[in-house]
Amino acid sequence: MPHALVTEEMIAAYQRDGVVLVRGLFADHVETIRAGIDRNMADPGPYAAENLKEGEAGRFFDDYCNWTRIPEFAEVIRQSPAAEVAADLMASQAVQVFHDHVLVKEPGTSKPTPWHQDGPYYFVDGVQNVSFWSPVDPVTDASLRCVAGSHLWPKPVLPTRWLSETNFYPDDDAYMPVPDPDGEGMDIREWPMEPGDAVAFNYGILHGARGNEAAARRRAFSLRLLGDDARYVQRPGPTSPPFPGHGMSVGQKLREDWFPTVFRRPS
Repeated sequence: MPHALVTEEMIAAYQRDGVVLVRGLFADHVETIRAGIDRNMADPGPYAAENLKEGEAGRFFDDYCNWTRIPEFAEVIRQSPAAEVAADLMASQAVQVFHDHVLVKEPGTSKPTPWHQDGPYYFVDGVQNVSFWSPVDPVTDASLRCVAGSHLWPKPVLPTRWLSETNFYPDDDAYMPVPDPDGEGMDIREWPMEPGDAVAFNYGILHGARGNEAAARRRAFSLRLLGDDARYVQRPGPTSPPFPGHGMSVGQKLREDWFPTVFRRPS
């Protein structure tokens, strides 16, 4: 039986569309996540970024791969139902942590999160994966927007750098140009969300977000998890996150000491 937060219909929708909403996934951990985000912003990690150009209003902060040094994030990963829910959605027997990601848009930040897929940036291959995007502030217009079914497109979308808007990899022929989902009438899924709700989406889903024109902050915590078929794959350049010195070979299951298993179904 799936976790109480998950229905068979949600599992079928995740497999078909690559994206579903999980109400209340982190509802019991909102204050913990908020405290972790405060700690993260006060002490940014080596990958922290400010994603606004000079003269653009507001602040758009993001940082990732901090759960091993921020105890609040580790607590949420270990104690929330996220890993079990991920296993249900992915149809996986076990779940490994890939990384965490914090994205904060302060009030009056008009810059949108560009349309992109996460998968092309990662050194992971496999269809059993899930990313949870969870706000710790109520969101309406600044919610995550996902193009249903885009994880099944024949080519991945070209990964770009958010600030410079340059191509991440040199081989443009291996990728499709970044589309305009609004202009092309694509099936965009988005939901008003309460703190602790989570959008669950496949690494291959095209997604983005509008700016935060509201008077309140929009703090979001993302958690990227992996299933049984996740394997290391070589990309045509540095990956994001880079995980330098990982020592893995193509086709290898991700090393457990860096990417621990946090849920396993009883045999």
